[in-house]
Amino acid sequence: MKGLLKGDRAVFGADAVPELHEALGYGRVKDDRLELALVEAAYLLDREKVAVEADGKALGFEELFVRAARAQEYFELKYIVYRDLRERGYFVQPSVTDFRVYPRGGRPNAAPSKYFVHVISERQPLPLADLAADLQAAVNVRKEMVLAIVDEESDITYYGVKAVSMKGETSLPDVQPVPGSATLLEDRVVIWDEHISGLLHAQGFYGNPMDEQRLQLSLIEAAYLIMRGRLAVADADGVPIGLDAFVARALAFEPAFERKLKVYADLRDKGLVAKTGFKFGSGFRVYEQIASIAKIPHSRYLVDPLSADHVFHLQALSRSVRLANSVRKEMVFAYEKSGIHYFSMGRIKL
Repeated sequence: MKGLLKGDRAVFGADAVPELHEALGYGRVKDDRLELALVEAAYLLDREKVAVEADGKALGFEELFVRAARAQEYFELKYIVYRDLRERGYFVQPSVTDFRVYPRGGRPNAAPSKYFVHVISERQPLPLADLAADLQAAVNVRKEMVLAIVDEESDITYYGVKAVSMKGETSLPDVQPVPGSATLLEDRVVIWDEHISGLLHAQGFYGNPMDEQRLQLSLIEAAYLIMRGRLAVADADGVPIGLDAFVARALAFEPAFERKLKVYADLRDKGLVAKTGFKFGSGFRVYEQIASIAKIPHSRYLVDPLSADHVFHLQALSRSVRLANSVRKEMVFAYEKSGIHYFSMGRIKL
């Protein structure tokens, strides 16, 4: 079966439609002809299912592959992923998302595709803005987004990317702020009042007890409680500190404090319990509910707040996801765009 290379397509006659398209799901039919994307043509040529001609001569696999790599950026990576998916038994269609992949047992014109697969090199930076836009496009048409990351040895790791609806069941403690009950000391706040300390820790898992009477709060916990009218804080001289002044002082210790506070506040407002994720190399570890501080459950999420201009470097991303998986948590990333949005990433098997 012979086709002619025309730009970024290999075009075959009508006789190819039943065998390649209708039976095996390759290509797209246009004007009674079958057009194969370069990755499809290369795959079928390598398996001696088709012949492809250009400039009056038949092309070998090497020549077609080199031509395709010149015509399409990262063609070699896309071919590696396309071949892998096809050999796993999936029907795959090249598209603007790199590939549409059909569920096992599904095929074009018989079932909707299930995945939008995006191919990327491990060396390629990945802007958050691009990832978020691709995820939203998948969500809009009810597809699952998959990143196929190809490393320097041409091994593929598949990551599922999904929007996450964060929701918990822990309410804000019913505490009245008492002037002089809490003091800002360097990078933390100490609550001296035994009653307030006990309520905050028992009802919302805020802070870390110094002893049976006093509670230490992180800057972010204190800022949130000030914001929600549950805490009054003064400096070491006893001068009351409002929220704006408190945040300004916190910024001296942590330049990303405001971004982190917005995510923390959103998590707490949604009924989740957020605590530092330092031990896991992330912004927060997050619990869905803590019924009793006598029996603290495992946190479900690790959450990293990201800036709008954040760029992922894939080796670091891989480390974050693997660590989260190793401690049985879901790796979640948060960013602000007309509100706080969350998405998770995890390794998947296709």
